[in-house]
Amino acid sequence: MAVSQSAEPLRGYRQYYYKKIIGVFALVLLNTLLALGIILAATGAAPIDKPNFWLIILVIFIIETASFAAAMKVIAEPLCQILAALSHKTGAPSSETPPDINDKRYEKSGFKAVLQIIYDKPTTIPANHHVGSENSFLIQSLNRTSCGIAIFNSKKQIIFANSAAPIARGIDGKDYLALEFLNEPSISEWLDEISNKETKAEQRWYRIATNPEVVKTTKIYDIVASFEKGAEGETVVFLIDKSSRYVPEEEDLNFISFAAHELRGPITVIRGYLDIIADEFADRLHGDEAQLMDRLIVSANRLSSYIDNILNVSRFDRHHLKVHLLEDTIHDIYDSIADDMQLRAATQHRLLNVAIPNDLPTVAADRGSISEVISNLIDNAIKYSFEGGVISVTAERRGDFIEVSVADNGIGMPANVVNNLFHKFYRSHRSREAVAGTGIGLYICKAFVESHGGSITARSRENEGSVFSFTLPIYATVKDKLLEDGQLNNQLIRKGGGWIKNHAMYRD
Repeated sequence: MAVSQSAEPLRGYRQYYYKKIIGVFALVLLNTLLALGIILAATGAAPIDKPNFWLIILVIFIIETASFAAAMKVIAEPLCQILAALSHKTGAPSSETPPDINDKRYEKSGFKAVLQIIYDKPTTIPANHHVGSENSFLIQSLNRTSCGIAIFNSKKQIIFANSAAPIARGIDGKDYLALEFLNEPSISEWLDEISNKETKAEQRWYRIATNPEVVKTTKIYDIVASFEKGAEGETVVFLIDKSSRYVPEEEDLNFISFAAHELRGPITVIRGYLDIIADEFADRLHGDEAQLMDRLIVSANRLSSYIDNILNVSRFDRHHLKVHLLEDTIHDIYDSIADDMQLRAATQHRLLNVAIPNDLPTVAADRGSISEVISNLIDNAIKYSFEGGVISVTAERRGDFIEVSVADNGIGMPANVVNNLFHKFYRSHRSREAVAGTGIGLYICKAFVESHGGSITARSRENEGSVFSFTLPIYATVKDKLLEDGQLNNQLIRKGGGWIKNHAMYRD
């Protein structure tokens, strides 16, 4: 087992301290017994040749030794706790559990501040590295950068972190990255997935924020993790601070969410009046008037969808995306939006081909959420396909899930774009120039689908088209869980990710 360079000095000082204090005690005890013997002999209270003399000396020796042992425990405890904290921080081997910074005793005595200083210092590079001038310079340089760096060993324990990494310490005494992976696998989950089947791997995350319950000032990172099985530092994580770019967008979203909430009422009224007008004047419209009315209705519905998307993203980012899942069919869910989808496709000169069997098993779904997912996917297919193109909507059973797919034969996408599609606000340079949009539609689709215990994927080739597919659990497979929880989705959504529990202290 590799040991950090600080292991020997810590162990050596502990031994030196114990030897020193034992030596001082032995000298004090010897002087005490010598002085007592002289007094007993001089006064005749207990002559040296009498048994009483040695009995008194023995009793005094036992009392002094017991007193010293009790005093030694009190005197040495702070040093032992400091050394245990240093051992844990530097990776030095120790049989002692590192002190818990949240222990109320430490807060009352002020020892918590001492531990805070120790835990706040960046971890030194461990394991057979010679910390000479070159490495000292390297550590100082890494601590000057705004890019956080954390290195994990094969046990997924942090063995090095520079000062920019958002490291927190749990009540179990272990360091962890104080990040919140809301809707995608965390670093730890990714390592669990690939560590037994890959020798080398790399993964990227975008817009990962610090956990607000741990870190007071929010920071948002793009993250790159590199894994190499068997290496001394098996996983290296780079955290690129993009707060200056992302935080204003998040603040803008808060304002937009407020505005969207205020606009929702008027838009609903407008849609209602348009529906009434379309019904009342259906026989009186001539020429292009009917087409203009259809376009007004489609535009109003699309604006309403944008508003719903913004409000849903806001709720999702705040962990409020809880839905009631009822027994329903994909056929009936689509049927509730079928007329609107056909109208949208027709006004954009696209052909919508829907093939959803009505005999598929029922699914666990919130109809409003899933209809919005299908609507968003069809909208995207309309926007990114060519005039006169065909958009196909299909559904089929796959194991314990029903898979719904929306396919187009449009412009398609390169692989590097497909990998980023489901991130909030992501829009490729090409799509920003060619097609209007907010960049949150697919993000909220992913949120809705995963809140149902399903998954969403995309396949695409440039100039050949794209296929978006999502799955929903068959109702019979999750019925018991839903009934236990009042039809809520709590037992279906992933519990891992960035949901950090038992957090304690953040190292800024």
